[in-house]
Amino acid sequence: MEETNAPKSSVRAKIQAMGGFLTNMVIPNIGAFIAWGILTALFIETGWMPNEDLAAMVDPTITYLLPLLLAYTGGRLVGGQRGAVMGSIGAMGLIIGADIPMFLGAMIVGPLGGLIIKQFDRLIEDKVRAGFEMLVNNFSLGIIGFFLMILSYTIIGPVIESANNGLTVAIEALVETGYLPLLSLLNEPAKVLFLNNVIDQGIYYPLGFQQSADLGQSIYFTVASNPGPGLGLLLAFTFFGTKTARRTAPGAIIIHFFGGIHELYFPYVLMRPLTLLGMIAGAMSGIATFQFFDAGLVAGPSPGSIFAYLGLTPPGNFVGIISGVVIATIVSFVVTSLILKFTKGPEDQEKDNLTESMKKSKAMKAEGKQAFAPSEEKDVKTVNKISFACDAGAGSSALGATTFRKKLKKENINDIEVKHFRIEDVPTDSDIIVVHKNLLDRARLTFEDKEIITIENYIGDPKLDDLIEKLKEK
Repeated sequence: MEETNAPKSSVRAKIQAMGGFLTNMVIPNIGAFIAWGILTALFIETGWMPNEDLAAMVDPTITYLLPLLLAYTGGRLVGGQRGAVMGSIGAMGLIIGADIPMFLGAMIVGPLGGLIIKQFDRLIEDKVRAGFEMLVNNFSLGIIGFFLMILSYTIIGPVIESANNGLTVAIEALVETGYLPLLSLLNEPAKVLFLNNVIDQGIYYPLGFQQSADLGQSIYFTVASNPGPGLGLLLAFTFFGTKTARRTAPGAIIIHFFGGIHELYFPYVLMRPLTLLGMIAGAMSGIATFQFFDAGLVAGPSPGSIFAYLGLTPPGNFVGIISGVVIATIVSFVVTSLILKFTKGPEDQEKDNLTESMKKSKAMKAEGKQAFAPSEEKDVKTVNKISFACDAGAGSSALGATTFRKKLKKENINDIEVKHFRIEDVPTDSDIIVVHKNLLDRARLTFEDKEIITIENYIGDPKLDDLIEKLKEK
């Protein structure tokens, strides 16, 4: 259904956008981080196959390669290729002047470099004489990059290092006092509001890589990525949820637990907010278990699949990691099941009532028609491109687009392009944009006048079925 009167911006939408930007710096480089994790797991002194010569690559990779990749990608997101080079130059000043891996610094200076060169290019646009473009481009990049490198080395780097050390000390204090599970009180509500990328890629990953470089593993990689709590919640909905939930939750389990797309369980929590208590309890118990076994991963599990967890588990940690996932699942399942069983009210009974379901289905179909025609002049025949969008453009939206495309093909509708994108990257010629309802504000920040269908689930949502039916009619 199209939302025409939604607010154009909100604090949450802006934070989500920031998280999406962080994700788009990290996700393209996850392969490099995993390569470093494998290198560490295999060849350091406590690894599977200790090898002093090959282990010599571990420190240079985490010190130089990974921060430079982040800075390059961040700069490119803001300022294109020139921004990528500018961000890398600035990051080099950070790296040389710091005693820790400069992940946080690279994620700041990279985009900053891109922004600086982008603004400079705008300033001199149409002011460079013909024939001098290459000269100006090269020297401007070199001179401004030089000053950014010096600034990064002398001022930005020390400030970021101090802030990083302060954050590390605070979280390590939680570890030493045994209170690390309390982070779940912040993590779980933030995740279901689609802020998971802000906390994971923005906070825990940089701290985790820093600790992993010293110890060969880090518990920080497990603090917000444990697939156990989500599995427990979906199992509870499978057995004790409404008919709709019982029908859709098993499929969500496979995609969440084995595919690592955690966004699949977010709608279930939002549907019954009290189940957030089950998520918090499960996450806390999982972290406590990881602490008890002194377990951790060698790199960030992205996506948060059980296969990624096991693949990044160092020697001697399998019992602790598996126990943390299993216990988190059990606790989340028990707490969520109790909530579902003892808080069942009229709203749930209505959802299970066939007559009411039919009425709601008709109402949703009427709402779906509005997605095509905010005015009487809009015709479904003009729909040539449908874009599914999510935070990073690589998880839930990809799943939604693939599923929807298969449904169209099954109905012999082959002339509509269906693709998935990061919200900010959705093509301007899209006829319809599909997003989760909690991402509407963020979508409106970029596409004020576009037709947007808001859904609660990227697969099996009634509004998507109505969309298929409307396309079939035309």
